[in-house]
Amino acid sequence: MRLPISLKIFSITTALLALMVVVTWLSVLNFRQLNNQVRALSDYYLPLQQQVASVEILIRQQIVHMERVLAGMDVARPDQEYLAKESNGFDMRGVNADQIVDSSLRMLGEAEAAKDIELDRVTLAVLGKQLPAIQTARQHFHMTFRLFQIEAQEGTPRSEQIVRDALLREKDIVDIEIGKTIDILNKLTQDTATQAKAEEERATTLNWIVTAIATALGLIVAGFVTRSLVEPVKRLLGGTRAVEAGDLDVEILVQTHDELATLATSFNHMVGGLREKERIRETFGQYVDPRIVRSLLENRMLADKGERQVMSVFFSDLAGFTRMCEGLTPDAAVRFLNRYFSMMSDVVRSQQGIVDKYIGDSVMAFWGPPFTEPADHARLCCIAALEQMARMDDFRAALPELFGVRSGLPEVNVRMGIASGDVTVGNIGSETSRGYTVIGDTVNLASRLEQANKFYGTRILVSEGTRNLAGDTLAFREIDSLRVSGKQEPVRVFELLDYVASLSEAGQKLIRAYEAALARYRSQDWDAAESAFHECLAIEPKDQPSQVMLARIAAFRQASPGAEWDGVWVATGK
Repeated sequence: MRLPISLKIFSITTALLALMVVVTWLSVLNFRQLNNQVRALSDYYLPLQQQVASVEILIRQQIVHMERVLAGMDVARPDQEYLAKESNGFDMRGVNADQIVDSSLRMLGEAEAAKDIELDRVTLAVLGKQLPAIQTARQHFHMTFRLFQIEAQEGTPRSEQIVRDALLREKDIVDIEIGKTIDILNKLTQDTATQAKAEEERATTLNWIVTAIATALGLIVAGFVTRSLVEPVKRLLGGTRAVEAGDLDVEILVQTHDELATLATSFNHMVGGLREKERIRETFGQYVDPRIVRSLLENRMLADKGERQVMSVFFSDLAGFTRMCEGLTPDAAVRFLNRYFSMMSDVVRSQQGIVDKYIGDSVMAFWGPPFTEPADHARLCCIAALEQMARMDDFRAALPELFGVRSGLPEVNVRMGIASGDVTVGNIGSETSRGYTVIGDTVNLASRLEQANKFYGTRILVSEGTRNLAGDTLAFREIDSLRVSGKQEPVRVFELLDYVASLSEAGQKLIRAYEAALARYRSQDWDAAESAFHECLAIEPKDQPSQVMLARIAAFRQASPGAEWDGVWVATGK
């Protein structure tokens, strides 16, 4: 259909306006009953409830005046002027209460005479009897109070007490009668409000039904006009939802020559661009982390600039992989590495890390802004290391299936090093080949710590910076102070053991015993240090760092490091 959209919309609007007139007329009829309930509430029930509440307040004020009179009469020298003032206040509140009750009775009379509104006349009749009961009870209470004042002045203490007790009973009777009236009015207003709500829901439902019928009729009348407008919109909506769900192969069929046809054509061009962009992203996502690819494609990451950031860098390496490969065919070695790298990478990405590169059998990854919150990178990096170590058991269990044999399988162990600190991050490389990576002393330190595991017999070594940033949920023990190759400043090296909540009691004892032994070792108290490290081995006989330190103490007994020794061990190799 070649009509412009404006004319199509005008035709539909005209039909809908006619239907709106019909719906409005039916709505007036539907809400008439609801208006009756609202009038009953606003004209009679709520005003009556307010007046009874005022009566209750006035009677409560009478009781306050009574209590003040009673308290004033109990003093040694009653203040007659004060007593007269409170007594007068008692009388005035009573007169006001009776006047309001009379007004309420007149309002009930008006309600009985009203013929243009439906009321709960049974409940109103009960109120017509209950309001005089309040008035009678209040008047008895009033007279008893006067009698008490007379007895207090002229009677005996016994007669005064009798009247006082009667006064309190009359007060309770007034409370009961007011409570009954309030309960009746509360139930009346609540029932009416419930009925009004039910009427509203009924009217709304009927209104929706009528509207649906009117809409259906309107669509039938305007079917030919709307078809050329609605169908292209549906196709566009379906295409949009398909793209939202990830289907980039969708294409909108253009059948009209109006503005929607232009929009559909633009949509097809847009999806084509997204399809090409996604193809690029999927291709490069196999070589570079998808988040980096996304940032580069969306121009959120400068391609030729670097910046300083505090990050955590991770290195891992398979122990004895070169020797292991000698017994594997090339195909088996590739399958082994692909399975291993997939496992390690999945853990890194699940903890918001970036896999930087694979170097032989080693993995380098890093955590930090903009991919990780500044306060979380060290903790997430350590958690990833623990998860990778935990998944190694499943990886070893899958080796028979991977290699197709059950005997002669290689022993697979992994070492990890983590360091946190300043790095330079950016797209580094040549004009034709670049990689988004990190460089600096922190990167070198992480690599050296991974290598240091060989010497100490540990699995995960971290720097002091990582230990300080990781928080209190992870368990560490200090292993040594180390001066690694290529770095003059010594670093305190820690072993990442487990989560604090999961650490066994023996593990906790080992941490305390080892740190105590390390302190004696640094003070060159060789006998005490040796005894303390033997205590560590008593807790964990296979604790290799303790064995290393015992061997070092034996060497120091033969050749003392000297009084100027600072407790730092110099790593002689990489």
